[in-house]
Order: sequence, then structure tokens, then C-alpha cells
Amino acid sequence: MLIRNAAVYNGNEFVRVLDVRVRDGKIAETGTGLRPEPGERTADLEGDFLLPGFVDVHIHAFGGHDTMQGEAAVRAMSRELLRLGVAAFCPTTMSADPEETLRAVRGIRAVMDRPEPAGARVLGAHMEAPFLQESKAGAQRKEYFTDPSMEALEKLTGGDTAAVRLITVAPERNGSEAFIRQASAAGIHVSVGHTAATAEQTHLAADWGADHVTHTFNAQTPLHHRAPGVPGAALTDSRLYCEMICDGIHLHRDTVRLLARCKGPERAVAVTDAMEAAGLPDGEYALGGQKVTVRNGEARLADGTLAGSVLTMPGALENLIRLFGIRPEEACAMCTCTPADSVGEALAGRIIPGAPAVLTRWSRDWRMTGVLTETAE
Repeated sequence: MLIRNAAVYNGNEFVRVLDVRVRDGKIAETGTGLRPEPGERTADLEGDFLLPGFVDVHIHAFGGHDTMQGEAAVRAMSRELLRLGVAAFCPTTMSADPEETLRAVRGIRAVMDRPEPAGARVLGAHMEAPFLQESKAGAQRKEYFTDPSMEALEKLTGGDTAAVRLITVAPERNGSEAFIRQASAAGIHVSVGHTAATAEQTHLAADWGADHVTHTFNAQTPLHHRAPGVPGAALTDSRLYCEMICDGIHLHRDTVRLLARCKGPERAVAVTDAMEAAGLPDGEYALGGQKVTVRNGEARLADGTLAGSVLTMPGALENLIRLFGIRPEEACAMCTCTPADSVGEALAGRIIPGAPAVLTRWSRDWRMTGVLTETAE
């Protein structure tokens, strides 16, 4: 397929007017004035914006399918997310019985090894539990929390720690230093989250190898002028990527703007933290075995605690631009290449040769008008 006359996002700016050729499910080439090959389908974007596929590194569920349900659910998520223009994602686990966690990790591994032919690529698990702090549990079930160790991780993954791309840890827990050092050395990205850590402990975690912060400002110590907590350290430590849930519910508009200005498009990571009601109407749902009520787009436990979101990645990008006033060039990075960078992914989230041929089309007033995909046969 040849996509012509597009304003193509290259990771920093929009290049007008560029053509993009996709072949066998991947980007084959980009250039100006590319000519159709014999029998090749063409799409003329008439100057509209063309973005790389989204990368979501924190998503629990979508359309009634939850990572914790195992392989079939992860496959369904992969198919459904591709239709939204998501090129790659990290299925995210919840605090649960160790056997449930093991089933989830094995399901994620199965889809990594045998990808859905018409689905978003699974980059590996984001294990958001169980190495968390009870006082900052949020919607996580604290009865399964425990101190971090590689031995515990090996049990939770059946020895397949390589299936884990990202793991959230409260760095004040016993054993955190050894665990963070060992996990990062093994190629696992470590994220500070669900934590009562001080700013000093957060910087220490980065010293040990952590490079990520889970849904910044949510389920962690607050930003105070004499005790800046996790957010203060996260916003000022250049080693840390900062997740943000841009649904207009989890964070005040000025908080999103503060994070975006402090971290810049190179380190601010838009995530959905979506639960199973994403893509479905308001109603009664579940997250981690707990009842969740979704009303007016807000997902909450019975006690009112926010329980993930129903946000999508196209919605996150539109909110960043239209609700929060972030420059489109920066907002696009926060939803595509920067999340990819945050977990060491070199292809997804970019329009470069070899990248997944999952692309989204946006009008000049920043409404998504289509998803262009070509999957390998």
C-alpha cells in the first residue's frame, strides 16, 4: 500500500508532503513523489496528518477482556487495540493470587511468541504488582503485596522473567535495592509506583536502575513545597520517564501541563491504565476481582477509589492537544515514540523502515478519521 500526500510525523515534527509505502505488515520506505508499484493500492491523505501507531505501556484491559484472564483475553485485546491504531502494548497485571499472576504472564508470553496476525504487538508484561506499598494500594488488592526479590519474581513468572518488560516497585520496601539492581541488569525496566517513598528514596531508586514512574501523582506521595515526594523527584530527575493518565479525571489540567513542561516530549509518557470497560458503555464491571462502577466515564470502586480508566490512546492524544493545550508535535511524541523509548522499543511508535505498518490519520483540527494498517500474510 502507498500512502500519499500526508503530513507525516517523524518523531519531532510534521514533514509535508511525504509518501509512505508499507509492505508485508511493515513500513518499507518514505519519500516524496513515490510512484505506485503494479497492482499496489494507494491512499491519498490530501494533506492530513499521518501518525505512527500508538504505544501503551500501561493497560490492564479493553472491551471486556482483561490481562489477568490469560492468553485468549490478551489476544482479544491485541486485535481490538489494533483497530484503534495501537501498534504495541504492555498487557498489565494486577495484584492477585500467585497462580492467577502466573496464568497471566504465561498468556502474555504465548502472544509474544505467536502474535495475532491482525493485532497490536505485545511487548511484554507490565507487572504492576505485587511489590507495592499497602498505604498506596489504590485499586490494587493489598493482601497479595510482598517485598521484592528476584526469587519472588521467578515464582510469579514460572521462571520466565524475560516475559516482563516493565515492573512497578515501591522502592521503600525491604529488598528493593537488590531487586532493582538485578531486574535492571536483566533488562527489565523498573518503575516507581504505588509507593510512600520520599523524593530522596525516589532518586535512590534511579541510582539503582529505575527509569520509570507509574501514573505520576496517582497512588504515591504528593508534591509539597518542603517534601516534594515522588512527583517532585520524578519531575526533576532526568533519568525517569513519567507516565500520565490524560483522561481529565486522574490529573488536573495544570498538573498535566506541569508534567509536560518539566519532562518534555522526550520523557512524558501518555498511558491509558485502562480497565475492561474501555470501549464499552457505562455500567458495572470488575478490576482485579473487585466490583467497579463506571459512570460518566469514571471507573471507581465502591469506596470511590479510582479504578483505572476507560481512556483510549486516541482519546489521550486528543485530550493532550485539545483539553490540555500541549503542542501537537509534543503530544504525538508522548503517545508514540516516547512510550516506546521508555521500555526500550526501537521500532513501534515510529514511521521508519521496519516499523509496524499501523498508522492513524488525523484531520487538521485534530480528530482521528481513520486507522491504516497492513498486516503480514
